[in-house]
Amino acid sequence: MAAAKKLKFKDSVALHHSLQSEILAGRVAPIYLLMGKESYFIDSLTDLLADNLLPEQERAFNQIVVYGKDSNVGQIINFARQMPMMGGRQVVIIKDAANLKNIDQLSLYTANPSPSTVLVISHKGATIDKRTALYKQCEKVGIVFESVEPYDNEVGPWLEGYIRSKGLQIEPRALVMLTENLGKEITKIMGELDKLLIYLPEGTTRITADDVERNIGISKDFNIFELLSSFSSGDMRRSLLIGEHLMQNARSLPTGEIFGYFQKVFIINYKQWETKYRGAPVTSDAELAQLLGVHPFFLGEYKQAAARFPNKKVFHIFDLLREYDMRSKGIGTGSANLSELMRELLLKIYMQ
Repeated sequence: MAAAKKLKFKDSVALHHSLQSEILAGRVAPIYLLMGKESYFIDSLTDLLADNLLPEQERAFNQIVVYGKDSNVGQIINFARQMPMMGGRQVVIIKDAANLKNIDQLSLYTANPSPSTVLVISHKGATIDKRTALYKQCEKVGIVFESVEPYDNEVGPWLEGYIRSKGLQIEPRALVMLTENLGKEITKIMGELDKLLIYLPEGTTRITADDVERNIGISKDFNIFELLSSFSSGDMRRSLLIGEHLMQNARSLPTGEIFGYFQKVFIINYKQWETKYRGAPVTSDAELAQLLGVHPFFLGEYKQAAARFPNKKVFHIFDLLREYDMRSKGIGTGSANLSELMRELLLKIYMQ
């Protein structure tokens, strides 16, 4: 038997969009199993169902919200099997379902769901075993939505598309400021983006780095992206200045981010070596940007860095990063603090 296709972040995005349209159009399933590690899309669908399945005046008596850690399966099944007090439908929403004990026993209900009830199971943080009767029944008679966490290089394109859906554009540097500083937790990113959108001046059509700095508090001059960008220009003074700023309230060195940057530099150098010595076709800018997982706008900076740091130097930098990562964790550090370690590391990178 062929193995089931592993879902990707883009699959979750597409299904989330499709389900939004279905729910708003009034095409509703009797059961929604919303599960996975990425919570934003689960919360989004749960809220959409809570706000649209019943008229507002009916929600007080036909919409029941329970929490997994405070409920039991028998109680939830009783709620789901009761008749609506008024109207033709009731909605039962289980929040925090990952903490519901003996959740598999919900299969006693999902095997034969009530036609007058919509059951919403919000199972954030984990997935339900697909071999269980509960999962199979939800999949057969209802909707199963799995929210997959994105890889780092998937966040930027998704966020850019989301902003475009709001009738706005975002300049590449502002987009990188958001993704590099806020990580890949969609809920956190959306919280900051919503705050930004509220405070944008009326008539704004393009989000700039200044907008991000002013409304979210991420410095457009002193952030990890600007540190990495400084390597391409070979501006050691700027690198040291940004590094000192970053270490003021830091708990660790950004060795992972610097490693990721020089890993991309390594790939560019290697592709150029393949073309020169093995006769491989020249990699186009579009292919190279996709391979690196970067916005094409920044490809020139990476190429500039590749010319400055051939792979012989990159290998030494990888060794330095391993050494200073260990030292930042207290192994062989001596009396040096993070600021001093950062300064040493940056100086040695430029001395390669």
